[in-house]
Amino acid sequence: MSKSYTVAVVGATGAVGEKMMEQLEKRKFPIQHIKFLASKRSAGKSIVFKGQSYTIEEATPEAFNGVDIALFSAGGSVSKELAPEAVKRGAVVIDNTSAFRMDKDIVLVVPEVNRQDLKLHTGIIANPNCSTIQMVCALQPIKDAFGLNNVIVSTYQAVSGAGVVAINELEAQSLTFGKTKISEAQVLPVKGAEIHYPIAFNVIPQIDTFDDNGYTLEEMKMINETKKIMHMPNLSVAATCVRLPVVSGHSESVFVEVEKAGVSVSDIRSVLESAKGIKVLDNPAKQEYPMPLFAEGQDEVFVGRIRKDLSNDKGFHIWIVADNLLKGAALNSIQIAEVLIEDGII
Repeated sequence: MSKSYTVAVVGATGAVGEKMMEQLEKRKFPIQHIKFLASKRSAGKSIVFKGQSYTIEEATPEAFNGVDIALFSAGGSVSKELAPEAVKRGAVVIDNTSAFRMDKDIVLVVPEVNRQDLKLHTGIIANPNCSTIQMVCALQPIKDAFGLNNVIVSTYQAVSGAGVVAINELEAQSLTFGKTKISEAQVLPVKGAEIHYPIAFNVIPQIDTFDDNGYTLEEMKMINETKKIMHMPNLSVAATCVRLPVVSGHSESVFVEVEKAGVSVSDIRSVLESAKGIKVLDNPAKQEYPMPLFAEGQDEVFVGRIRKDLSNDKGFHIWIVADNLLKGAALNSIQIAEVLIEDGII
């Protein structure tokens, strides 16, 4: 990485944007110049990066002049409006929203899974849903070794996936729990919905709005994105997504049915231990297994509770945990940018 680049961060004041800044510094990304873009309301405010103060600029089409890499994490409407404008001005956009993920002409990438797809990008690269990212990281090595027939996932997702306002509401509700009959709720399960439920000491089986088929949009994201990333349009995938009163770190219980017969738990464990970006933590005798509390701030996707299904010889159950703001969002975006440079794509 001898060359350095002009980087723009759109939405730097948000939860994911802050993590993007941390990763750019931590991983010593080759930055020649950096600019921070936001709405007109936030323009003029200061932001600190690498100990230096920068003035936030308004995100306009002209703001992307001279930008090589634009990291977007400011909401789908902003991405739809400004990402094409950034591309017109020569930038490669890595977008962390759902705006372009299922566009047939835009690649959806997790570097450990489909790095090669980056060579096909047309200016915009979509960063997948946080829950999808950690799951496909574990599924890909299993698919490569044993094939894949069926995936059923239930998620246990942290409130940070709904933004800083959801974290603040969990903290406020936790402090007032028991002092009032019902804790005030204004954010979850969906901020724009008419009905809200408290998340403190509660579990909400809804993330995003419901589709006509009874699945939520979050569940459909996992289903459709998994098929696209893994190039398996006919893969059987089902998902149930649930919000828990956890600040950071998504957990997933995943049933996997492989194609190959005679696969053992040790076979599954072996391929996962050898997989890039995966850390196996699986020792039931010592109560060692992944938990979000200990995955927070860690780059890896943690996998444990690996066991064979009791009625399906080709079926296995695994437990997957990762920091949703890191590998599930900011880190994956930065890794995409690193691959673009390493593979000579930009």
